[in-house]
Amino acid sequence: MTTTITLDAAQDLLHREAHLLDTWQFDAWLDLYLPDAEFWMPAWRDEVSTTQDPDRELSLIYYRGRRNLEDRVMRLTSGHSTASWPPARVLHLISNVRIARSEGQIADVCSAFVCHRHDTRMNRTDYVFGRYEHRLSFENGNIRIARKKIILLNDVIATSSDIYSV
Repeated sequence: MTTTITLDAAQDLLHREAHLLDTWQFDAWLDLYLPDAEFWMPAWRDEVSTTQDPDRELSLIYYRGRRNLEDRVMRLTSGHSTASWPPARVLHLISNVRIARSEGQIADVCSAFVCHRHDTRMNRTDYVFGRYEHRLSFENGNIRIARKKIILLNDVIATSSDIYSV
């Protein structure tokens, strides 16, 4: 039986992912990702194009495989990462969700996002915005993330970026 990923199901997953990041529920967030998932935020090559190959070109963030995401979460939550502690307060807003391509149990989903961040150490609030490109896949009856590409449109930002703040 082939199960297709509906727009409602895709929106629900993206909104759930945002909520889990906003509330630092990283174990549940990691459960959304397939073991061989890719998490990528390419750099801008020039004013109109991003880098295309994370193995050969600069990336702002790049993790291949959920195990690498797990390692980043461990460092974030250990309290030993001075750049991440205390954690910034974040709120993701996701809109314009659409299915760009659907084939069997796989769907490529595009959306827009804004992430508001408040750094309590600096008493500073800022935001980043851009587009997400998710590849979603049915796996054992659940929709999971096979790939997340973050195209950051305001790539000159006031502070560092991390997996939870884009």
